[in-house]
Amino acid sequence: MEKPVEAPMEAAENSKNFIEQEIEKDLAEGVYDHVQTRFPPEPNGYLHIGHAKSILLNYGLAQKYNGKFNFRFDDTNPTKEKTEFVQSIIEDVKWLGADFEDRLFFASDYFEQMYECAVLLIKKGKAFVCDLSAEEIREYRGDFTTPGKESPYRNRSVEENLKLFEEMKAGVYADGEKVLRAKIDMASPNINMRDPVIYRVAHMSHHNTGDKWCIYPMYDFAHPIEDAIEHITHSICTLEFEDHRPLYDWVVRECEFENPPRQIEFAKLYLTNVVTGKRYIKKLVEDGIVDGWDDPRLVSIAALRRRGYTPESIKRFVELCGVSKANSSVDYAMLEYCIREDLKMKKPRMMAVLDPVKLVIDNYPEGQREMLSVPNNTENEELGERQVPFGRELYIEREDFMEVPPKKYFRLFPGNEVRLFGAYFVTCTGCEKDADGNVTVVHATYDPETKSGSGFTGRKVKGTIHWVCADTAKKVECRLYENIVDEEKGKLNEDGTLNLNPNSLTVLKNCYVEPALAEAKAYDSFQFMRSGYFCVDSRDSRPDAPVFNRIVSLKSSFRLP
Repeated sequence: MEKPVEAPMEAAENSKNFIEQEIEKDLAEGVYDHVQTRFPPEPNGYLHIGHAKSILLNYGLAQKYNGKFNFRFDDTNPTKEKTEFVQSIIEDVKWLGADFEDRLFFASDYFEQMYECAVLLIKKGKAFVCDLSAEEIREYRGDFTTPGKESPYRNRSVEENLKLFEEMKAGVYADGEKVLRAKIDMASPNINMRDPVIYRVAHMSHHNTGDKWCIYPMYDFAHPIEDAIEHITHSICTLEFEDHRPLYDWVVRECEFENPPRQIEFAKLYLTNVVTGKRYIKKLVEDGIVDGWDDPRLVSIAALRRRGYTPESIKRFVELCGVSKANSSVDYAMLEYCIREDLKMKKPRMMAVLDPVKLVIDNYPEGQREMLSVPNNTENEELGERQVPFGRELYIEREDFMEVPPKKYFRLFPGNEVRLFGAYFVTCTGCEKDADGNVTVVHATYDPETKSGSGFTGRKVKGTIHWVCADTAKKVECRLYENIVDEEKGKLNEDGTLNLNPNSLTVLKNCYVEPALAEAKAYDSFQFMRSGYFCVDSRDSRPDAPVFNRIVSLKSSFRLP
């Protein structure tokens, strides 16, 4: 596993990364007179945080050099693609702020041109129809120490290959019966160049083209053609495609495209303690361990949005990660740092009690209620103030009372005085318990002279606790999240399954919040005092039953260097 890395220094963000240096060199030398980038996802799952880096990188480069940005679905494999995934990806790209305007494309719209390119290769003697099975092709390919063997069908005539390929297109052959292969070099040290398959038979309906085609191009053949058709200048992709670059260049050259695009590779974004592999996420969904591809414990873009992350926080995270040629892992704490930094000055700090116990102020007049003015954000006066109801019976956090406290415990215990945030000083007088010894009610008295904002200076207290008025509070559900896997114990078990954290989700159904929070809508977010930042769940919340997801706790283990 790669060693986690710290974020680069702030000053480093202003320097040009190696991709920008290459682009500027190409522009200066006249290789291209403009910049055009693209984000080309395959619609076979939901996008995750790593894709966010690619989206923002490609879009940002186009913006920086006054170029164009294409958003293109690489939909050449109908066996795994769904309209559901197409729609989710469009939503994700829009949400991140990558403006593709009228520049949304589908690779499947180019199937006719790809077919023509394949015919051109056949006519040039650069492609042939092969009858070997997939297993035989693998055997013939050789390995890193052994050169491959040529297919016995490699020297078919151009006329025969054209006829067979046309029959493949017409549906004469079954799946796997024949393929079209590029004719390059079976002895190449780069295995990708050993006569790769560029077309296969697949009698499947396609989400965009329906049943028009029963042959489909392979990714390594289709992708460079798509880039060339769209006049992409710089095809920015991740490091695993570095060994595929010679094939990319071969395709655009042999298909005779003018001003062909240039492929540049960068390192993927790896994040600790998360699951990004589609195979693993699919199994988590199918096994009911998570409630979908947007479960807030995942780092799909949809999941991050549902949990309460903002586009600004993800952009900041991507900026801090930087662009490099070396694979490394980034600590998940850095992503949490970015959302805290984004929300702390923007969001109101509300009172919510997640583990409630009743506090009764015995000397407060029965039946009386008053409205108190409290600041929305003590660090940002521009957010103003709000009115909250106060009465004789309140809810406080259970952890804010102890009968026998340890040293340096400054909250409620018999005889101790604390401030109720935005309200009064109260002194604990005792508690009630049930038959099992659990505290059910805490009792206190208040000093009416100590009202917040009154200018009282008679004495000071060391502790301040938050509260909600019992008869106006709204009962809600809160969900607390932890990482779904723990890499310190190993992400995978010996049998290859994920080492899941049994405490990745805690559901609290008896939480009480200020009445104003009952009006919150999906994706609205707040700071709950002392508990963290929370967001209204977009799927499970109802007008009469709000559900809040904890985005992140208040405490951070991450600091910028």
